[in-house]
Amino acid sequence: MKHATALLLAALALCTPLRAAPLGPEVAVMQIQFPGEKQAREVTIGLHDEAAPYTVANFKNLIQKKFYNGQRFFRVFPGTFVQTGDPSSRRGQTERTGTGGPGWTLPAEIRLKHGKGAVAMARLPDKINPARNSNGSQFYVSLVPAPKLDGKYTVFGTVLSGLEVLDEVSKLPTNSNDFPLPKVVVKSIVLAPRAEAAQQPAAGAP
Repeated sequence: MKHATALLLAALALCTPLRAAPLGPEVAVMQIQFPGEKQAREVTIGLHDEAAPYTVANFKNLIQKKFYNGQRFFRVFPGTFVQTGDPSSRRGQTERTGTGGPGWTLPAEIRLKHGKGAVAMARLPDKINPARNSNGSQFYVSLVPAPKLDGKYTVFGTVLSGLEVLDEVSKLPTNSNDFPLPKVVVKSIVLAPRAEAAQQPAAGAP
């Protein structure tokens, strides 16, 4: 009985960071430009500085350098998943789309679950990347809970508002490589203090 209790307590200790992931003092505000629309649509991402400090610091650094501005969403699955962060996507679909980045990778910080609205880093498969290092810039948003991805990718943020915008992006017509045919662009991402309205996480968030 004591052994079972000890195992249960250990399991609960491991689960605690997954359920209670505090947000940092800043949020990332992403402006997304749809074709034919004058005004960009806004998505706000809360950042888990404590759970993924290196990844969040890298993300903030790229934002400050305006690295993401002008990039396209280059991989989508309807109602499930959207991905961006590849600088080569600015040129549309090419042979290299999906392989680009800033020139470095990031150490794995795999601690949080893929709840609805989870923002995580993409990476190369285990066979060629056994350490599960993250791509230096490419990230995806899980539009629904994705437990099959838990323990495999670094989750570093949660969408606080605008998840419906990303859901609309996910449902755009694509080519055979899941690349959206309409030119939907990340107009900009900026950092801002986390406002009172952003303190309530999206439904299903950690």
